[in-house]
Amino acid sequence: MVEYTIIIEKAESNYSAYCPDLPGCIATGFTPEETIQSMKEAIKFHLEGLKKEKIAIPEPSTKAVSIGIAV
Repeated sequence: MVEYTIIIEKAESNYSAYCPDLPGCIATGFTPEETIQSMKEAIKFHLEGLKKEKIAIPEPSTKAVSIGIAV
């Protein structure tokens, strides 16, 4: 199993997500949970496409952290 970092952003009426290590791999959903599930499916589909085209699958390298800042 491999783990890719995804970024989830709030849009006006839904959420969108992308995977920095897999350019072009995006998904949307009405909730963060739905968006995560959609991203799992999108990543699987994306990786299957890379395999089919005999393109090297990128190793996960992106890390994300949340930091607290006093304001």
